[in-house]
Amino acid sequence: MTAEAKEAGPQEDPAADGDRPLRIALLTYKGNPFCGGQGVYVRHLSRELVRLGHHVEVVGAQPYPVLDEGEGLEGLSLTELPSLDLYRQPDPFRTPKREECRDWIDALEVATMWTGGFPEPLTFSLRARRHLRSRRGDFDVVHDNQTLGYGLLGDLGAPLVTTVHHPITVDRQLELDAAEGWQRRASVRRWYAFTRMQKRVARRLPSVLTVSGTSRQEIVDHLGVARDRIHVVHIGADTDLFSPDPSVPQVPGRIVTTSSADVPLKGLVFLVEALAKVRTEHPGAHLVVVGKRAEDGPVAQAIERYGLDGAVEFVKGISDAELVDLVRSAEVACVPSLYEGFSLPAAEAMATGTPLVATTGGAIPEVAGPDGETCLAVPPGDAGALAAGLNRLLGDRELRARLGAAGRQRVLSRFTWAKAAQGTVARYREAVAAFPGTAARRPAARGVDPSGTTRTARSAPRPPGRSTAPSGGGPAAAGTATVTDVEPNRESRATC
Repeated sequence: MTAEAKEAGPQEDPAADGDRPLRIALLTYKGNPFCGGQGVYVRHLSRELVRLGHHVEVVGAQPYPVLDEGEGLEGLSLTELPSLDLYRQPDPFRTPKREECRDWIDALEVATMWTGGFPEPLTFSLRARRHLRSRRGDFDVVHDNQTLGYGLLGDLGAPLVTTVHHPITVDRQLELDAAEGWQRRASVRRWYAFTRMQKRVARRLPSVLTVSGTSRQEIVDHLGVARDRIHVVHIGADTDLFSPDPSVPQVPGRIVTTSSADVPLKGLVFLVEALAKVRTEHPGAHLVVVGKRAEDGPVAQAIERYGLDGAVEFVKGISDAELVDLVRSAEVACVPSLYEGFSLPAAEAMATGTPLVATTGGAIPEVAGPDGETCLAVPPGDAGALAAGLNRLLGDRELRARLGAAGRQRVLSRFTWAKAAQGTVARYREAVAAFPGTAARRPAARGVDPSGTTRTARSAPRPPGRSTAPSGGGPAAAGTATVTDVEPNRESRATC
């Protein structure tokens, strides 16, 4: 046992690595697992950290994170740190009522939105700093999930470790490249103005985690972070959930993908064009998109142009089980992205044994593996190459079986959430050891708001989606959630 643990007071059972369990504050300014990877990351990483014997308090804003619950996860809890929730459905870009505004941070959030900017990384970081300073001594480490806001600079009472999945400057450039007209380009620049802050903050961070070697290089090139401060910790698939099941029948010609309809980064418009080409050889080929359908824009226009209304289906808000069975039912999974910092959809599809056609954009080759061995790889932004890969797989049952089996083995050996948690804890330990005064700090009670109150409530019903209800935490029994409401006038939960 370390000298730090001996000075920490009453002994706890050691964590899986044999050292003292850590008390972790995991920050996420946007935690919804139904839209994008940040909520998926928080959900699965927090669960596996607790399984390793640590205590994790997720601190998040709307849309709130959804955490796993059940036996063995009593050390996991959620603290809601509410924003004004200006982008919630069905009234995004809403103007809040006067009585909703509580302080100057709220005023800043509204003003930034009114002027076309995206305020949440900055305003969440300011609220998080206030919250963490009010609870000095409660945490051994603070882990920020890509907020990169000014509020996280300076003394937070514990060492800071930050995950950068990939620099948002990449998204910014791809949207600028796709923008038509000077007004649209000006709007994109204003929306992404927060990336200037993220660059400045990133350069001052002592420890940065990222999910792939490609993202590491992008962080060096785009954000100017010193290479020796960036550590690659691969994330992964939930391989118990995403697994083969021969009892699920395959639907002939089905291609499945996960994509936001009109985010240029995701390359869906090229997959729609590829589908039109594929249907000349395989008339029954059809595409199921896990994501929201845009009523207008490049993808909708492509569907109309190629006469694919009956051949492209969008689904959203489906459960974990429904998602897994959907992927299992496909003859082919496809990742058409122009760039990915990792690509969870690729790892998840491979984990089910579904053969994959994927582009070589960003870090996708790190996940999907070599062309012809664990996937079919094609250049990004090339509808013809996508069509050729899809045609090849749809027409070759033996190739589908071989790539599917090899893909699952690759994920099992390299990309699981248990391995991600182990690698993350190693970086936590390094940060704690280097933090001034570490041995003098003692862990305090968890789940206490600045006024010293905690409420334990039965888990509220959640919208259907990719995750279960929030986990139990602290003294709550399995099936309950410990939720700390740290500010008044909490907005209701919302989905995409």
